[in-house]
Amino acid sequence: MHEGHRQRMIARLEDHEDSLLDHELLEMLLFNAIPRKNTNELAHALLDKFGSLSALSRANVSAIASVNGIGPNTAAYLRCIFLALERIQPDPVEGFPSAKNYAEFSKLLSSRFRNLQEERIELFATDKDGNILGVESYTSREHNSARIEPRMLSKFFAANDPKALVIAHNHLSGSANPSHADDLFTRRMMAVCAFYGIPLYDHIIVSPTEMFSYHACARFDYISSIPLESLLQDKL
Repeated sequence: MHEGHRQRMIARLEDHEDSLLDHELLEMLLFNAIPRKNTNELAHALLDKFGSLSALSRANVSAIASVNGIGPNTAAYLRCIFLALERIQPDPVEGFPSAKNYAEFSKLLSSRFRNLQEERIELFATDKDGNILGVESYTSREHNSARIEPRMLSKFFAANDPKALVIAHNHLSGSANPSHADDLFTRRMMAVCAFYGIPLYDHIIVSPTEMFSYHACARFDYISSIPLESLLQDKL
């Protein structure tokens, strides 16, 4: 019976991993540590003891082993998994300069936006030193506009675990100076980033002849004064 249940759980992991609950993930982690026992009950016991996966991940071996049915070997196994996860850091994208090196990063943006015939928004996830961990581009069917849906941001943050965010987008012609719409967009992005606890490091506008950096020009201070209520009528 246990073997059939475990196979069904593994099939769910393969096909519907987003639907797995915390106790089910923990139950599956325990499969290898406890090969011939119902680990569902143990998973519930662990979560009842510590309250959440997050709290369990910070518990030491002795505390984990104090749960009835969890021996020292299983406790050590879980602790090693959580320690390994803590130490995993995303690798910077090879060949990308640091976003904090504006001279080199602006050259990268210039090449990425050169000769585009549509507006594009690019998100750059960075580590604490500005190294690029991931990048995503967004366009729309409209020639002169692009936008980002909140669900896109959520998926981007989940995939890259950034310590900061850099936004870049292009003006198809004319000046790179920000418009009122650009300021509203940036203000809303600041609010969304704050919700996720991820600072917005910069928003860079690229035109065919120049660039504008919100960070370098200290424009974040100005747009911080825009009331959030005014953003409700504007699309992200």
